[in-house]
Amino acid sequence: MKEEILKHLRNSQGKDAAHSSVYDWRVALSLALRDRMVDHWFRSTRETYESGAKRVYYLSMEFLIGRLVEDTAANLGLVQEAKTALAELGQDYEAIVLNEPDAALGNGGLGRLAACFMDSLASLGIPAYGYGIRYEHGLFKQDFVDGSQVETAETWLSQRNAWEFARPEVQFRIGFGGHVEHHEGKAHWHPWETVLATAYDTPVIGWKGSWGNTLRLWSAKPEAKFDLKSFNRGDYLAAGRSEALARTISRVLYPDDTTDAGKELRLKQEYFFTAASIMDLLRRFLSDHDNIRELPNAVAIQLNDTHPAIAGPELVRLMVDEHDVPMAEAIGLARQCLGYTNHTLLPEALERWHIGLLGRVLPRHLEIIRAIEDDQQAKHPGSPRILEQDHVRMGELAFIMAHKVNGVSALHTDLVKETVFADLNRIHPKRIVNETNGITPRRWLHTCNAPLSELVTQEIGEGWVGDLEQLKALNQKSGDRTFLDAFSAAKRQNKEQLADWIAQSCDIQIDPAAMFDIQIKRIHEYKRQLMNILETIALWNEMHDAPNAEWTPRVKIFGGKAAPGYHVAKQIIHLINDVARVINNDRVTKDLLKVVYPPNYNVTMAERLIPAADLSEQISTAGKEASGTGNMKFALNGALTIGTLDGANVEIREHVGSENFFLFGLTAQEVVERRHVHGFSRAAIEASPRLTRVLGQIFEGVFSPSDPSRYHGLIGTLYDHDYFLVTCDFDSYFDTQRRVDEVYRNPQNWAAMALRNTANMGWFSSDRTIKGYARDIWQVNASEKVRLELTG
Repeated sequence: MKEEILKHLRNSQGKDAAHSSVYDWRVALSLALRDRMVDHWFRSTRETYESGAKRVYYLSMEFLIGRLVEDTAANLGLVQEAKTALAELGQDYEAIVLNEPDAALGNGGLGRLAACFMDSLASLGIPAYGYGIRYEHGLFKQDFVDGSQVETAETWLSQRNAWEFARPEVQFRIGFGGHVEHHEGKAHWHPWETVLATAYDTPVIGWKGSWGNTLRLWSAKPEAKFDLKSFNRGDYLAAGRSEALARTISRVLYPDDTTDAGKELRLKQEYFFTAASIMDLLRRFLSDHDNIRELPNAVAIQLNDTHPAIAGPELVRLMVDEHDVPMAEAIGLARQCLGYTNHTLLPEALERWHIGLLGRVLPRHLEIIRAIEDDQQAKHPGSPRILEQDHVRMGELAFIMAHKVNGVSALHTDLVKETVFADLNRIHPKRIVNETNGITPRRWLHTCNAPLSELVTQEIGEGWVGDLEQLKALNQKSGDRTFLDAFSAAKRQNKEQLADWIAQSCDIQIDPAAMFDIQIKRIHEYKRQLMNILETIALWNEMHDAPNAEWTPRVKIFGGKAAPGYHVAKQIIHLINDVARVINNDRVTKDLLKVVYPPNYNVTMAERLIPAADLSEQISTAGKEASGTGNMKFALNGALTIGTLDGANVEIREHVGSENFFLFGLTAQEVVERRHVHGFSRAAIEASPRLTRVLGQIFEGVFSPSDPSRYHGLIGTLYDHDYFLVTCDFDSYFDTQRRVDEVYRNPQNWAAMALRNTANMGWFSSDRTIKGYARDIWQVNASEKVRLELTG
């Protein structure tokens, strides 16, 4: 390893050891690890071709893969070898790991789930490709200026990405706009704008290097060459216009779509990566198959949410227009290949494109969507429409073009059947299945939480990393005081490390003995960060009123970004930071309560926060969170959950035991019923003196003295249109938090409850989830060799 690092330092970076930066050492280590990956990767590809195995193609707008140095070293079993080699070269392995930027390829749970699935597909030996976009800038870098979120460009690709292999020979021409001509029963689409989708491949290696799959990301390049004539005339902007327009497509994740231009760019992005992926998998299929009608036997395409829903029409287009398959038959063949994962019950998150926009950007696809709708109506008269009120409903399109539709938790799947797709479920009663989400134990315990991982391995061996159900053996230790002390010591070590990082990065001093109460997720009204900060103010009021009472010291930690155009979410961020400024400077409560909001939450920050958490905030309005995976990560790492009966909270509570979970709030059914009560939010506020006081303080400008009216609109919404029932659940939440305080004051009891969370989270491995997809949706098999290794 040492020789390989030095070789890459010299030959790849052009440096000698004496003059190399941390960046140079990191790239050299990455390339040395990548070299070790390639043999596993090639061997897996050869086995797939030789066996003719069916492949999975996972299409996702996001792959939030995080840092890969430590992840790869762990899966290859090379962490200690890398540490030793670097130490002998006078370098600090931990510093080099921390030098790697997060790949800015996602926003939150959707992208992190896709990354977990790629790890599990490889660890189980299931042949697979992940397909997405190679964003130059990703979402955005979040900063706070006077408490407000400010977005700047994420620059993760300003340095070399050592993990990827550029594939300039793999290019596909992607068209937009133009017109369609019909001759002798055949359609000919003539786009007026084209770009090239160019592939970049990142190997994904499973646990113990057992199998290697590929994450293929597409970058947009101009088809038109550089305009030298314009350049020589001095019109430099015109000379590079085609390149700039092409690069725009793969530049930013989720461009602001509050403008018509933003909507068009978002649609182009979705079609760009989906079309390139469908063309690529067809090319691979046709390289060793002669009959395109055999495609469903060789290909399973999974749509991660509605973003790639245009895959159905695109696959039909290629079959009909380029392979002469009749339209009705092509629709049936495509459906046999496609599966669709629904991630939301929020109407605004089920994409809808205006027919005018979609017809202008993708005229042939609009024709095919009409044909799909006609086919559906002919077979099932009265079926819900794909085209409705001048819009194309992508959720309905994805459902109708998929042979299986899955929810991502038991509650969510039931609600999908009963609400958003109720009519389609009655027509296709066997199409919807449940595949509860999971997380990879490799990154989310073994790698990110060394103190706990080492303790578990000492007690039950290393087999749990590949078979998380083995953690159940720890249940017998829940009454062992010696083991509980060691378990608590591991948590304390993580908390001390986090306290040091917060002191350095946020200039806030926190006590590791205090309860670390953490809510990290995308900022959205339904996730109710607002309720959390309102309860924080209420707690501060009572502490300030009686500072000598028996209080449990707390550190409230928030993390997450708001979409640039989401005004209310950005107001909530501003409020949290305003409240933090006041509370953290209160001399009366300074030893009892702190509020911390580190900017620019990402995977790396999650890996710091989750192992140190005592309490996990999973407080979404019941019936709104599809699943959640942060709840699983926290519980696996020994945090107790305060939460509603929403998403996967329901199943987590069943597995860890209701006595080890702090439940509060209305149920999903009660939420629906409460919304029908006239004036419910105002009545809830008037019935709660605590909440009335808190809202009055905010309204009067206690936390925004320079702008007392800053939150008047936010408070007014709570009084008159509290759709997410913050007001109705507030008192239950506050009371449950005080029960949390009481339990935390008994360290042995708390440790036993936390251990039972860790011990019973085995079912929530993404390995189990992927086995479910493979069995229920894809009908694929794992490599026989890998199966034998895993069972052996």
